[in-house]
Amino acid sequence: MTGVIARRLAHSLPMIFGVIVLSFFLIKAAPGDFLDVMTSDMQLADPAMIAKLRVTYGLDQPALVQLGRYVYAVLHFDLGFSYRQGVPVIDAVLERVPATLLLVLSGIAIAVLTGTIAGVYAAMRENRAGDRIVSTLGLFLYAAPSFWLGLMLVVLFAVKLGWLPAGDMESYTQTGGAWARAWDILRHLILPAISLGLFHCAVYLRVTRASMLEVAHLDFVRTAHAKGQTPRGVVWTHMLRNALLPVVTLAGMQFGSVLGGSVVIEAVFGWPGIGSLLYDGVLNRDYPMVLGILILSAVVVVLANLLTDLIYTRLDPRMKLS
Repeated sequence: MTGVIARRLAHSLPMIFGVIVLSFFLIKAAPGDFLDVMTSDMQLADPAMIAKLRVTYGLDQPALVQLGRYVYAVLHFDLGFSYRQGVPVIDAVLERVPATLLLVLSGIAIAVLTGTIAGVYAAMRENRAGDRIVSTLGLFLYAAPSFWLGLMLVVLFAVKLGWLPAGDMESYTQTGGAWARAWDILRHLILPAISLGLFHCAVYLRVTRASMLEVAHLDFVRTAHAKGQTPRGVVWTHMLRNALLPVVTLAGMQFGSVLGGSVVIEAVFGWPGIGSLLYDGVLNRDYPMVLGILILSAVVVVLANLLTDLIYTRLDPRMKLS
């Protein structure tokens, strides 16, 4: 198992290298660089000083030389220095990663849980009123932009009802121990996680419904019914385990899109994750920060897909990781 995992990670290296090269040249194609913003902020207009800074940061070198130096630095776990944050990129990103992972994993959990339950409910009531209502609601959630869902939830639960906070990750005035802080973070997490999860739950609904209907006509399900097992027992002990296989595959493939969607949700709710850091980096042309976040995001997506394959082999013993 360890050897297979090591080979899978080794096979991912060309993809990560491709992400670095593509991101580097896309950023190079954008107008201006971080030195323009930095000299503007410092109100520095001396051409000699600007030329000296350009040499200091290596911007006077050809693009291929800059790329080679950057790849060499990445291989030594150095993602560069963020002039905007005033710290190494790796330190700034690692400080924000826990907040983003908390939001993304909560959003995926809500999407998978609600989508799977709704898909099973719709499949068991195929072409009846319950099926049509759930399917229409799922289509509505998929069509609605996640930022719009977030704003509507804020208006209802934060502004009108006052039940939940409207933004940030925790209260600045919060006092108490670890449990009080955990409860405070959970209250702040509910609205952004639901906004992120509801947008993606419609996909799981459709996949689960289709998979359940396909499994329902297989021989082993008919055999279970013939043995006198209750319909609910057949669903939970025979059909759902097989129907979950495409859901697990989809969860791994969607991790990247949920991670990208968290950028919008973090902006709406002021969530202090890497999404807001990326947004600030793009606005201020803090390209080392942007590159570092893109590379780490690619690594996280690779690890998520590997974890998905491991879960898949546990659900279906016929599948082998190799």
